[in-house]
Amino acid sequence: MSQNTITIGAVIYDPKVTVIWGIIADFFKENALEVEPLFFKDYQAQVDALLKGEIDIAWNSPLAWVDADIRSHHRCLKSAMRDTDQNRKSLFLVQAKSGIKNLQELQGKKIAFGAIDSPQARLIPINHLARKGLVASKDYEEVIFNIGYGLHGDHEGGERDALEALKSGSVEASVCLDLNYEAWVKDGTIDEKQILLIDETPLFDHCIFTVREGFAPDRLKAWEEVLFRMDYNNPKHKEMMDMEGLKAWVQGRTSGFEQLKEAVERLRFFA
Repeated sequence: MSQNTITIGAVIYDPKVTVIWGIIADFFKENALEVEPLFFKDYQAQVDALLKGEIDIAWNSPLAWVDADIRSHHRCLKSAMRDTDQNRKSLFLVQAKSGIKNLQELQGKKIAFGAIDSPQARLIPINHLARKGLVASKDYEEVIFNIGYGLHGDHEGGERDALEALKSGSVEASVCLDLNYEAWVKDGTIDEKQILLIDETPLFDHCIFTVREGFAPDRLKAWEEVLFRMDYNNPKHKEMMDMEGLKAWVQGRTSGFEQLKEAVERLRFFA
């Protein structure tokens, strides 16, 4: 690996991650910019490596961005994100036959969440409930499906198990990301006549490339210029983009992380 190689961290939440980054690395090489993907078992290890300067850029979950931002004293930089990372929301679901119409009617009930460290399936929804006057353990029972701890909900496992608990009647409500809900309606996992959406969080953003403090601005610019050349109409790029769930790379922003930052502070998550 040459000194000019840009090292990129990625968490292996699924075996396809190595395929995705192999395609990306090949594209960068074709554009005369060497990148070296380095893989991590979880986001804790990846953020640690970024803050130590062992990698230049990390493909981070929203929670990993907040972690890196706090621990770097706001010195980490933002880079690109997927078009699908912007303007997401978490949904609250109930069984139609329950007669529950709003969040206030979940008082004293069981609510199923995904992984304990999932922004979309636990942290942001719990914060939303608190904003509405419902406090965990006091006003409702939190049922956690802690699948893939350390992966920050980068999979549907916990959310799907939460939905199954709702369908079985062992809980009165469950939460999930809007994209998962849409996919489950499409494939028949959710029957909209049986499962009702009663509330949703305000919009938030999801994954973002996080850049270490001190990374040269000209190298960051070069990285982004090549990344933004990836084209969904190119069959090779489309393969990767379909696996990673995007149609275009867009300029990143941090304004969409305010709910998560509030949730982390409210729950003292990193304490």
